[in-house]
Amino acid sequence: EVQLQASGGGLVQAGGSLRLSCVGSGFSFGTYAMNWLRQAPGKGLEGVSYISASGGTTVYEDPVKGRFTISRDNARNTLYLQMNSLEPEDTAMYYCSPQSDWSLRGHGTLVTVSS
Repeated sequence: EVQLQASGGGLVQAGGSLRLSCVGSGFSFGTYAMNWLRQAPGKGLEGVSYISASGGTTVYEDPVKGRFTISRDNARNTLYLQMNSLEPEDTAMYYCSPQSDWSLRGHGTLVTVSS
């Protein structure tokens, strides 16, 4: 059974930083490209960032470009998202998922950015 557990969220002031982690199990984590996703209150699920299976390729959506950094440690089956210069618009539940199937995203972690 695929399990993905995100952690590291919390309440932070605008301009602050957080580092999210996501541990995967039940699948060959190191062979899958991964996404960080988020869902803001009252809005749909959206992709935030992408990383290839090896970690050699990363992609960011425009709203987070230059502020967020995605990385992974395949030896630890762990995906990371370093979030800097946080803005109130970043407030959302954050999830990780295989790039091929967002329905496997599992439990998320809540990020709240106060102005």
